[in-house]
Amino acid sequence: MMKRPTREERHHVCGRKRRYRSAGDALDAALLAGVERQSTAYRCPLCGQWHLARRFPNAATATEDFRRS
Repeated sequence: MMKRPTREERHHVCGRKRRYRSAGDALDAALLAGVERQSTAYRCPLCGQWHLARRFPNAATATEDFRRS
């Protein structure tokens, strides 16, 4: 069984991200921002709402970008 994330962990993971009510709302926001081709929507396991994430052309880029955040 995994431990529940602390308040600080929850804030770090999704507290700074915009939340959307649906995947469609999130993808519409990406379209308006002009980044729809680089974005995908996912349901956050912590807040239950939707966030946008960047799509990466390859795993090496994704790993490197993840380490920097």
